[in-house]
Amino acid sequence: VPAGKVTKHVWKSTVFPKTIREFYVYTPAQYDPKGTEKTAVMVFQDGHAYVSETGQLRTTLVMDNLIAAGELPVTIGIFINPGWFADELKEKQSWKAPEGVRSNRSVEYDSLTADYATFLEKEILPEVGKTVKLTWDPEKRAICGMSSGGICAFTVAWERPDLFRKVISHIGSFTNIRGGHVYPALIRKSDKRPIRVFLQDGDQDLNNAHGNWWLSNLQMDKALKFRDYDYKFVPGKGGHNGEHGGAIFPDTLRWIWRE
Repeated sequence: VPAGKVTKHVWKSTVFPKTIREFYVYTPAQYDPKGTEKTAVMVFQDGHAYVSETGQLRTTLVMDNLIAAGELPVTIGIFINPGWFADELKEKQSWKAPEGVRSNRSVEYDSLTADYATFLEKEILPEVGKTVKLTWDPEKRAICGMSSGGICAFTVAWERPDLFRKVISHIGSFTNIRGGHVYPALIRKSDKRPIRVFLQDGDQDLNNAHGNWWLSNLQMDKALKFRDYDYKFVPGKGGHNGEHGGAIFPDTLRWIWRE
């Protein structure tokens, strides 16, 4: 199977002022830079976790295999880390910011606003589009994340279905960190969005002052079913990690990208 290429970049944001972050771009081997067709795209929050070839998701390896098998369209992957408040990045970004550096992760991911969608629309997508041809067709755009990155993925599509219409949420934080617990009620009472949603969670997920992650995902499941969304919920026995999501990730991508 031919391997795609991953490049690393650093970005200072204006939508989220004074933040700096890493992002990675995966270009599959089958991408034709001389072609006229614009390419499907997937965006991942907490990009360091998804882009790692030794992590729980191993996304680039999965995409290599599925694209080669014709089970996934030729797709550019954009793996974005949350912003840190710093003038420069002195170490590789991971889940925890270094001592003395504040992370903007919760503001970016847990807020129920269109700010992160605007950040993608105005900053990241145009920047990546300078070197690869990205589609502006929302049906050919997917967004994925785990935990707070999962609710972020949903919020982007919920607020801006003109930008993204495919959502993958692993162990999504649909809890009251910044008001995300209201989504099941909003789904039931709001106009139906033209989006496709994949949810994964385990019954040993977190239970704390923000809420119960497992019950919140069950509520999302029931609300999406009530409104007859194009969605799938895969429950499991796992906790707040990417093991289950990683184990089923190839089938998840097959489902979200099905015709």
